[in-house]
Amino acid sequence: MNEKTATIRIPPKGSKGSTMPGGKILMRLAKPLIDRQTAKYKNVKTAEQAKFMGFPAVVLTTVGAKTGKEHSHVLGGFPDGKDAWLVIASAGGAPSHPAWFFNLAKNPDQVWLHVGNRKLKVNVESLQGEEREKAYDRVSAVAKNYAAYPKKTDREIPVLRLTAAE
Repeated sequence: MNEKTATIRIPPKGSKGSTMPGGKILMRLAKPLIDRQTAKYKNVKTAEQAKFMGFPAVVLTTVGAKTGKEHSHVLGGFPDGKDAWLVIASAGGAPSHPAWFFNLAKNPDQVWLHVGNRKLKVNVESLQGEEREKAYDRVSAVAKNYAAYPKKTDREIPVLRLTAAE
């Protein structure tokens, strides 16, 4: 296993942040639509990276921390060099981390990305300090809505670099 994949630190939960109206009930109702959208991004025919809400999108597949089952999510996936992408565990500035982040932290050796028509097993690196801040700024420059998320919450929003495994 790659050194960078060995341990993913989980920052503490915040005490404030944005919430989604309707919360879990709305997500349960929207699940069929979300599943259809995820399948659409997994079945792209071209090598070109898809766009979602105007920024580059990937499908992140992780193995559940509790269930052991695969879960896939459409996320912003920002190119960061050859076969490397940045993903941000922002949850829209919520006080807690997204579920996929806990899955990734628990099983960092079982993570895949769909980028265009490619499915890649990836190594995970959790960025820290100045490197994390600079990466977050690069993402915010491409996707302006990310700039507001740290102002909504007091938790450290994880920034992850995913690189194609050899």
